[in-house]
Amino acid sequence: MDHLPLPAPVLSSPSQHGAGRALDAYKTALATAASAAAYAVMARSMARELLPEELRAAARWLAAAARARFGRGDRERHTIVIRRQYDTGYGENHLFEAARAYLATRIDPRAMRRLCLARSRAKEPDGQGRWSTLLCMEPGGSTVDVFDGVEFTWTSVETGGDEKKKGKGGGGSPRESLELSFDAEHTDTALERYVPFVMSTAEELQLRDRALRIFMNEGRSWHGINHQHPATFDTLAMDPALKDAVIADLDRFLKRREYYRRIGKAWKRGYLLYGPPGTGKSSLVAAMANYLRFNLYDLDLSEVRLNSALQKLLIHMPNKSILVIEDIDCCFDAAASRKDAKAPELVDQLDPDYTSDSSDEGWQVNTQQAKGITLSGLLNFIDGLWSTCGEERIIVFTTNYKERLDPALLRPGRMDMHIYMGYCGWEAFRTLARNYFLVDDHELFPEIQELLSAADVTPAEVSEMLLRSEDVDVALWGLREFLRERIRKTRKETEKQHGAEAAEEVVAQKAV
Repeated sequence: MDHLPLPAPVLSSPSQHGAGRALDAYKTALATAASAAAYAVMARSMARELLPEELRAAARWLAAAARARFGRGDRERHTIVIRRQYDTGYGENHLFEAARAYLATRIDPRAMRRLCLARSRAKEPDGQGRWSTLLCMEPGGSTVDVFDGVEFTWTSVETGGDEKKKGKGGGGSPRESLELSFDAEHTDTALERYVPFVMSTAEELQLRDRALRIFMNEGRSWHGINHQHPATFDTLAMDPALKDAVIADLDRFLKRREYYRRIGKAWKRGYLLYGPPGTGKSSLVAAMANYLRFNLYDLDLSEVRLNSALQKLLIHMPNKSILVIEDIDCCFDAAASRKDAKAPELVDQLDPDYTSDSSDEGWQVNTQQAKGITLSGLLNFIDGLWSTCGEERIIVFTTNYKERLDPALLRPGRMDMHIYMGYCGWEAFRTLARNYFLVDDHELFPEIQELLSAADVTPAEVSEMLLRSEDVDVALWGLREFLRERIRKTRKETEKQHGAEAAEEVVAQKAV
C-alpha cells in the first residue's frame, strides 16, 4: 500500500510569534478601554440621575483640586482687574473692599509666605469703639479659591509707584488692585455667579460683624441705640420643636427673594407672638434679631398721631430690619379704629401742608385729632399698597390676649406664623438649668419634671428662682418648694371657686 508523503510542518519564526502576541495585547487593551469608556458613560449618567447637586459639586471641587495639584495643559486665561479706586481717583470701588473682605475668610496663613495684618477701630454712633482684624495679601501674593468646581486665582497687584513723581508731588502714589484669573471657558460663571457670590458673602460678613441697634420712634423720626441683648436660640427657653420650626422658617424666608418676586408678593414675613406675660416673647424677638443680624425698630403707636406720620416712619425703615409692635391689642380700639371713612377727613384736617420737614412742635392737635391713626393705616403697610416700600423685612406683633385682637389682624396672609409662647415645660426648664448652672442632670430633676407638668409657671418665674443662688442644689431646692406652693395655691383657689359655684346653684334652686 502506497503512502502519500506528509507535508512538513511549517515552523514560524520568533519574530512572527512576537507580532501575534503584540496584536492580541492591542486587541485586549482596546476592548478594555472600550469597556471602561462604556462604564464611565454609564456611571456618569447614573450620577446625574441619583446623586444630589451637593455631591456633584464636591466631586467637581476635588477634580479641580487634582488638576491644580498635578498640573494641566495650557489653556486660555482671562483676567478681571478690580481696582481700589476708579480711574478718576476719587470714587471708591465697593467691589474691591467686598473682595478683600471675602478673601480674608479664604486665605490660609500657613500657605502664604507674606501676609498683611490690619487692625482698625470703628466708632459706633453711641461713641463706643469696636475693633476689627483683617487678614489680606501683600502685593504679589496670590491664592486660589474653588467655586462650584471652577478654580479662580486671586492676585494682589500694586502699580504706579514712581519715586520720581512722588518727590515732586505728582500723583506717583501706588495704586492697589486685585486680579481675578480663570479659564476662558468659565467667563460666564465668573461674571454671573462668582462675583455676585463674593458680593453677597461680603455683605453677610458685614451684617454679622456690625453692632446691632434698636430704634424707637419719637414723633416722625427714628432714634437708635446699640442693641446688646444676649438672647439666642441656644439660650431661649421654649419648646425645641417650636424653636426649630421658627429657625427653619427664618432660613427659608432669607432664601426666597426670587420666589417672592416671581409670585408677585412683597418680600416680608409676619409673626404673631401670643401667650401669658413672662413667657419669653421679647426674648424671642431679640433672638431673631441676633440670628438674622437685623436691626430692631420698636414702634410705639401712642407716639404716632397721623396715618401719614406712620407711613413716613415705616417708609424710612431700611431693608433687613425687624419691625416690632408690642401689645398690639392695646394699641387700637377695635370698634373705633375700623371707621376708615373718617380717617381721610382727619388727615386732611390735621395735616394739609404736611412735608417731610414738618416738625412735631408745630402741630396744633386736639383730642379728636389725636385719633387720626387707624388700624387700616397699619394694615395697609402690612399687605396693602405700601407693603412693597421695602424688602427683606420681618414684622412681629406681640400680645398677651390673642382673643382681643381685631379679626382683621388674624386674617390669613397678614401674620404668616402664629407662635404660642406658653408656660414653662420640661425642655424649657432644662435649657434654663443649662444656662444658669451648666448641668444636664440632677437628682431633683425627676421631681421638678413632675411638678412642672402640674403647675402653670412662666419661664420668667423659673428664672427668678434660679437666680436666687449660685449653688445648684440650693436653687433647685428653692424652685421645688416654689412649685409645690404654686400647686397648693391653685388647688385651694379651684376648691374655693367650686364652693362658690355650688352655693350659687343652691340659692338658685331655693329661689325656684
